[in-house]
Amino acid sequence: MKFLVTGATGFIGGVVARHLVVRGHEVRALVRSGHDLDAIRAEGWIPVAGDLLDSASLAPAVEGVDGVFHVAALYTFWSRESKLLYQVNVDGTRAVLDSARHAGVRRVVYTSSVGVLRAPPASELADETFDAEPAQLPDHYHRSKLLGERAALAANGSGLEVVAVNPTAPVGPGDVRPTPTGRIVLEFLKRRRPGYVDVDLNIVDVEDVAAGHLAAFERGRPGERYILGGLNTDLAGVYKLLARATGLRRRPVRIPYSLAMAAACADELFEGRLLRRQPYVPINGVRATRHPVHVDCSKAIRELGLPQSSPERALGAAAAWFVDRGYVRDVSLPATAQSGAGVTR
Repeated sequence: MKFLVTGATGFIGGVVARHLVVRGHEVRALVRSGHDLDAIRAEGWIPVAGDLLDSASLAPAVEGVDGVFHVAALYTFWSRESKLLYQVNVDGTRAVLDSARHAGVRRVVYTSSVGVLRAPPASELADETFDAEPAQLPDHYHRSKLLGERAALAANGSGLEVVAVNPTAPVGPGDVRPTPTGRIVLEFLKRRRPGYVDVDLNIVDVEDVAAGHLAAFERGRPGERYILGGLNTDLAGVYKLLARATGLRRRPVRIPYSLAMAAACADELFEGRLLRRQPYVPINGVRATRHPVHVDCSKAIRELGLPQSSPERALGAAAAWFVDRGYVRDVSLPATAQSGAGVTR
């Protein structure tokens, strides 16, 4: 079969595309100008020029494909123009779906986020029924993803089947940018006393997330969404798993929310307004810690057969990948840390 993957040059999209190639499918990767096309071809993907903000460029990309995995998004907690988040994550999603419908594509899997769910009360788990309103979400990124998900599911019907998947916090090799979860791993590797704000989260092996995407295309019910998650924990728990996976001793320090917010405000003032570049600690990133989500992913396990791999193994593989590729220096990991090559099922 032939598939288009948007966001194949990113973390989740890249692993999805690799899973498809291993299964013998033809993969088109939607790429904007500036990407290394030889590297994309070396992955076994066919680069196709296109931009989510240019709807006309999407028609050739979707022509003749059997399905689309729309993984691409603008993922940031800071932007000089917040409207760009909505243009890419909402309008761009509509453009992909419209192009797919016009091309006669049968099914689209839309990658949403667990962050679009309404935060559950204490001691409860959020599931796919925990609908939120934009005003209940802490930042423009998650609000734009919620509106993008709504646009995707509203497009289901009239010959086009749309399934949404909501990954939690993926970990593993290939986190090139990296994501907020990847930055947790990097901070652990770089510092003996990394600081953190206490927050509940769910971590999942990125390989499981990719497997969930393919299963959603094959078996997901049209118009439904599926949480692709793994282990409910907190940041202290993540650090403990990292210590076991890497053999490194770190003593993370819990930082009060007020202090973290003060640091974020100072960082945005200096980095964002004065230097005109992305802050290392954006205010909305700190605000997002006030939207904790522990989840029940039993629907995806039951209906999609979502794997539940070891999060410790995934964290070890992520750490090894960052070290192997020079993201951190003067750090050596024991042989028990997993190779950064990743596991493709």
